[in-house]
Amino acid sequence: MEKNSKIYVAGHNGLAGSAITERLKQEGYANLVLKTHAELDLMDPEATKNFFAQEKPEYVFLAAAKVGGIMANMTYPADFIYQNLVVQNNVIHNTYVNKVKKLLFLGSSCIYPKNCPQPMKEASLLSGDLEPSNKPYSMAKISGIVLCQSYNKQYGTNFISVMPTNLYGPRDKYDLNASHVIPAMIIKFHQAKINNGKEVVAWGTGSPKREFLYSDDLARACIFLMNNYNESEIINIGTGIDISIKELAELIKQTVGFRGEIKWDTTKPDGVQKKLLDVSKIEKLGWKYETELNDGLKKAYKWYEKNLG
Repeated sequence: MEKNSKIYVAGHNGLAGSAITERLKQEGYANLVLKTHAELDLMDPEATKNFFAQEKPEYVFLAAAKVGGIMANMTYPADFIYQNLVVQNNVIHNTYVNKVKKLLFLGSSCIYPKNCPQPMKEASLLSGDLEPSNKPYSMAKISGIVLCQSYNKQYGTNFISVMPTNLYGPRDKYDLNASHVIPAMIIKFHQAKINNGKEVVAWGTGSPKREFLYSDDLARACIFLMNNYNESEIINIGTGIDISIKELAELIKQTVGFRGEIKWDTTKPDGVQKKLLDVSKIEKLGWKYETELNDGLKKAYKWYEKNLG
């Protein structure tokens, strides 16, 4: 990408999209095309078609998606598969039709099988059954990957698919009914702190281990890959380090400054016991994460406190 290249970030108000947008600006990319959902509904095929025909972006970051935690995925499975499929299909097809130079599609680590060997290598895609709790979302993301690969094979496009681990950071979805684990815990601990609560109830046993990536590190990786990676095969983005949910809860409790107890509701599901990405492929290309979890949580909580707390 050149500094004056016309770049469209789809989903620029979300966690990933906003981080990519801010990082692009910081690195001197000034010709950005940004549309809110009110300005452009990517589920509308005609509106999407007209937008691409009129704007003619040279590069596309496809970060627009319906995302949520385990509760949201289990409650709205049809929404998660349908809405993501429609948005992906509209954007990817119109990217091809309008001869965009390159597209980066943001997938998710949940595309890997529920019993995937750890750490999860890119070659493990489609090698086993998916985790049932988020299978519809995973299937949509897998379809997006295969769609990109198919356009590359048939039409010679340059569409790449990246698989980030669990993300967190500014502009995350802070909603107890739809959040992922870090924003959900930040809300619970913050509310307990300001209300002088004596305990916070967390889901599951706390034993599963998860990997977390700060959103600005994801943004750096996406720009790096847009400039340095041109293969159809998927590529993982993560830290290569995981932490138990119990340890994470203690870390967030400390970050927020809550002094009460943590109680574990073991009637709630844990999900898979371990999800860690193999990041050797991206590290060999020359990229590595920078933000340690301690520091990232402090930044995320500071943003939440300022904007939503």
